[in-house]
Amino acid sequence: MCRKHVIEFALCIALAPTLMGCRNGKGDPAAEGPPPAQVERELDGSVVQVDHPEQFPLATATALTTTSALVVTGAVAPDVSRNVPVISLASGRVVAIHARLGDTVQKDQVLLSIRSDDVASRFSDYRKAVADETLARAQLTRAQDLFSHGAIAMNDLQVAEDSEEKAKVDLETTAEHLRLLGNDPNNPNFVVDIKAPVSGVITDQQVTNAAGVQALGANPFTISDLSNVWVVCDVYENDLADVHLEDGVEIRLNAYPDRMFPGRISNIGAILDPNLRTAKVRIEVANPGIMRIGMFAKATFHGQRKVTHTQIPASAILHLHDRDWVFEPTPDKKFRRREVVAGNMVSASMQEIVSGLQPGAPVVQNALLLETTVEE
Repeated sequence: MCRKHVIEFALCIALAPTLMGCRNGKGDPAAEGPPPAQVERELDGSVVQVDHPEQFPLATATALTTTSALVVTGAVAPDVSRNVPVISLASGRVVAIHARLGDTVQKDQVLLSIRSDDVASRFSDYRKAVADETLARAQLTRAQDLFSHGAIAMNDLQVAEDSEEKAKVDLETTAEHLRLLGNDPNNPNFVVDIKAPVSGVITDQQVTNAAGVQALGANPFTISDLSNVWVVCDVYENDLADVHLEDGVEIRLNAYPDRMFPGRISNIGAILDPNLRTAKVRIEVANPGIMRIGMFAKATFHGQRKVTHTQIPASAILHLHDRDWVFEPTPDKKFRRREVVAGNMVSASMQEIVSGLQPGAPVVQNALLLETTVEE
């Protein structure tokens, strides 16, 4: 066989499989490509699978029937009916301040001293009244003597008596003016002391050293009796049905969260805030001495209607990312994480579930143990 024939025979042998494949219909590129990819769905992140689910005992949610409760926020405010303004009856310049904002003061305690020209004016009126009364008394004495000797008529005697009575009235009035300014008519002092009209706490101060004070002008101080205070809350329009006058309210302060202060609703605002759609609710509370003006508070109103919620062991609730979760078993022996809204503690070991779980539902008794096991 020549060299040319040898090359042609080799090519035929090399191309034989390709030609046979085309003849059998196997030359389609799609038929010769890799098999299609199998897409697998990602597992549900809320489902937990463990090797031995029987190691995690279950608890059954039970029904809890309570009265409806509404919790709102508010702040401690003074009882305005117990606010007493400190009034100055004299004008002048402040020479001394004896009490400050926030101080506890007693009745008749000196709060402020004022250098006042009003005392000089009143003392001048008093001395004139003394002179007029002295003259009127002397004239009355002389008129009585003349009348007894028939030298004057009865009318002249009555005029002298009237003048004496008027002079006495003027004298008493000017003397009282000096006493109102804190001065003794017989020993005047041109410094006027402003005293506390009642006992309490100074909750407002509108005066400083060397300031001017006007008689019956702006009040230098305001004294509040804080033995009873108000807690003023904002209640949404939709919740007003659960708020009634004279109802009892539980007050808790942010500063003392474990202590409860009983209160009573004394007023429900007649006007709603047009933007927030809330009404002001005023609660009267007896102050044991630790409630301070401006403190934040929570008020719990207990309504008349019955509400059924769910309770489960507190250990069955997992607090994660500012949310509350429980684990419930699934039919394929796994556990599914469910979000719930936890409420108050019912007892030392049981906690209320406001929403997210119905009575009779099984949950893992120790949610933290299950979560820790999964993470490991």
